[in-house]
Amino acid sequence: MLRNLAIREMLLIDRLELEFQPGLNVLTGETGAGKSILLDALGFVLGWRGRAELVRAGAAQGEVEAVFELEADHPGRAILAEAGLEVEDELILRRINTPDGRKTAWINDRRVSGEVLRAVSETLVELHGQHDDRGLLNPRGHRQLLDAFAGAEPALARSRAAWRALQAARTVRAEASERLAVLRAEEDYLRHAVAELDQIDPKPGEEVELDTRRRLMQAAERLRGDVDRARDALGEDGAERLMLDAIRWLEGVTDGVEGRLDGALAALGRALTELGEAQAEVDSCRDALDLDPQTLEAVEERLFALRALARKHAVLPDDLGAHAETLRARLAALDASDSESAALARAEAEAEAAWRAAAEALRADRQRAARALDAAMAVELAPLKMERAVFTTTLAKAEHGPEGFDAVVFEVATNPGAPAGPLNRIASGGELARFLLALKVCLSRGGNTRTLIFDEIDRGVGGATADAVGRRLRALATGGQILVVTHSPQVAARGTHHWRVEKQVTAGKTLSRVTPLSAEARIDEIARMLSGDTVTEAARAAARALIAPEATA
Repeated sequence: MLRNLAIREMLLIDRLELEFQPGLNVLTGETGAGKSILLDALGFVLGWRGRAELVRAGAAQGEVEAVFELEADHPGRAILAEAGLEVEDELILRRINTPDGRKTAWINDRRVSGEVLRAVSETLVELHGQHDDRGLLNPRGHRQLLDAFAGAEPALARSRAAWRALQAARTVRAEASERLAVLRAEEDYLRHAVAELDQIDPKPGEEVELDTRRRLMQAAERLRGDVDRARDALGEDGAERLMLDAIRWLEGVTDGVEGRLDGALAALGRALTELGEAQAEVDSCRDALDLDPQTLEAVEERLFALRALARKHAVLPDDLGAHAETLRARLAALDASDSESAALARAEAEAEAAWRAAAEALRADRQRAARALDAAMAVELAPLKMERAVFTTTLAKAEHGPEGFDAVVFEVATNPGAPAGPLNRIASGGELARFLLALKVCLSRGGNTRTLIFDEIDRGVGGATADAVGRRLRALATGGQILVVTHSPQVAARGTHHWRVEKQVTAGKTLSRVTPLSAEARIDEIARMLSGDTVTEAARAAARALIAPEATA
């Protein structure tokens, strides 16, 4: 709900502050007094596209500030939270414009982009201007209006979820088909490669091991002599014999030295053990060097085969095993493709059936709502002096999508016996305005979180019809807030709050002023609207009759 609007240095306004109230807020004034300027300023702070030059001539900058009150469940709170803005019960929008066209916006003193500002403003204000009722001619808008009337959000959510599941199933199946096409194109290669890899059966680390053995065997002749000499030096005629002699000599004199050689004997014993282990390792190495040429040939053949296969598949030799597993998995997927394709086709069919069921349920909701809306519109059109008009909500097949497969069109027949047709071909401008008002009354019975603005929706009507328009506006404003710009005294008389917009020339400057009207001033304003420049007592009496309590019943 709009609480305050402050305008500074914009168009014909130097400084203006307005406090709006719940209910029906009426703005009246002579043509050209500046009523549209208020809407331009409000549209500016809300981020709407409008007039390019808004800053008052000679001013350094123009500024508009709007204060809104947010209910606990207001949809604007979710947008604010998503944008990382602090959510409070009071929302302050402020926007500045400079003469060169630069615009800067804030929400609760946090600078925001125009995109965020517009997203928030769409939840705050709904404007119906002199040409905005043309939106009734958009069939997409018709479906949205019908869904709102039906309270179809749960059914819409189910349809959207089912559509997403169907699209996901289609995507999975299409991707699987693409993968299968690739696999089938390389089937011969896969089967040959897997057979080749299975035949060699590479093991991790095998290439390094084979290369080490190969190099060792190639150097065997040169190394064998040195290993033999080392083995002789460690053996019975070498270090082993000398160590045994030393132990025997020391044991012979140990008693005479009172245990001073015990440590030396123990160390020699340990050394003799280590010597035995060294001899074993040397013997093992000697045995490895004593291989025949056929063994070397076999090692080289397998080593070269591993390396050739690694080059062929562009992987490291140690990765051949993992690569083989990958190829086997691709081949297994190919072999299992028939069953997988059948399963994916079943999943897609089930998802399509689920979406179709959700869309059919949504269509049933829309059909019920269409009948209810047609009946409600008949009730609302009668007070608007269109009791002979017939409003019909037509459902037709449309392209499948997340919101079902329905196209919704509002058709009217304005005279008995006349064929029904689209609004743009049947309804006149004044009739369109009243159709819009009737729709708003029907759609807002559950409450409206947005401030509704009607800019001269009563154009082209007068007398009893204008009075009916005013009564419906007042009914629509119950529990909410409506701002209406009007030239109709019958509409103005239904207002719960009234402002007069007028131009004043001060020091050679023309400025627009907006004045809240007292009860007496309101009578004079409505009398002026009835009689013109000269306000007579008869006009005042007529004004009192219009706004009398019994007249508003």
